[in-house]
Amino acid sequence: MDLIGKGLDALDTPCMLVDLDRLQQNIEHMAAIARQAGVKLRPHVKTHKVPEIARMQLAAGACGITVAKLDEAEVFAAHGCTDIFQAYTVVGEHKWRHAAELAQRIRLTVGADSREALRGLSAAATAAGSSIGIRIEVDTGLHRAGVSPDGAQALCEETLRLPGLDLDGLFTFRGPRFAGAGDRSLAELGRQEGETLVALAEALRARGIPIREVSAGGTPTGPHVAQVQGITEIRPGTYVFMDNMQINMGVCAPEAVALHILCTVVSRPALDLATIDGGSKTFCGDVPPGGTYNLRGYGTADGRDIFVQGMSEEHGVLKLGPGEAPRVGDRLPMIPNHVCTTVNLSDALIGVRGGRVAQVWPILARGKRQ
Repeated sequence: MDLIGKGLDALDTPCMLVDLDRLQQNIEHMAAIARQAGVKLRPHVKTHKVPEIARMQLAAGACGITVAKLDEAEVFAAHGCTDIFQAYTVVGEHKWRHAAELAQRIRLTVGADSREALRGLSAAATAAGSSIGIRIEVDTGLHRAGVSPDGAQALCEETLRLPGLDLDGLFTFRGPRFAGAGDRSLAELGRQEGETLVALAEALRARGIPIREVSAGGTPTGPHVAQVQGITEIRPGTYVFMDNMQINMGVCAPEAVALHILCTVVSRPALDLATIDGGSKTFCGDVPPGGTYNLRGYGTADGRDIFVQGMSEEHGVLKLGPGEAPRVGDRLPMIPNHVCTTVNLSDALIGVRGGRVAQVWPILARGKRQ
């Protein structure tokens, strides 16, 4: 059924609704932050996985896009994105060959944190007659990937020696929730993240290593990283939609959330419980309740004292606060905890304006893991 122009009552549930006005506001707000700071904005499209939204970001001033995997890059390259950074190291024969072939068609830059990855990329690029940009990933405290600052020089020098590779610079991702973050503010954490990477870039340049780009900062820390002199680029992703993690960190107010999961109450098993038609196949479970983000359950009802207490595949069990009594058949807009992994569970985003469907976007890059 053609949904364009229909009211929300025409939609079956569960489905993901995007407030197009809030989406545009969020895109323009981050673009203004980068522009005023004099840094490039290269948004991470793993959040939305939709080429049309990437085009909105580029139109607002983004210099290019960031992806996590080469299969994501393929989707966006096929829809006109020609400057792509994969903020993830490329390892394995298939991936090295894939990167080299993709670099024949677009400006591709990838992350690396090992000699093995650099040598594999070099061999593949040489065989394909292409050039692959390289950013060395630096571990600034998350301890997920990247080399220590002391190890960056050797990898930069290796990149400069190897044919088919072009040393582009350095990047890091630390975020605000890592061991040792403590109760420091986002501003302090972002400033430290940026200053650490800039100091390394300056030290490498003093040793004759040409570092062009110094890239750091996601949605929580990016606006603060951008204020550090010497940072050239920020890479936020979640900002387009926002979610409960961002609300609870103080990054945004609930009014900035642009994506909701519309669900229907299908059962009332107890006075303080209700069941909706969205479970673990609809709501992400990668961020547990409580923890460092102080999350209530697996999602919350927008503006109401209701949260997803538990999930099975097709059932979401809601805990109802005092005075909350949704009826069977009621539809509730829910805010996900982590919007990036939530989007990856669905096939389409439904863009809404003025209470009516204005866009239906297939999530073309969902499930792209390679």
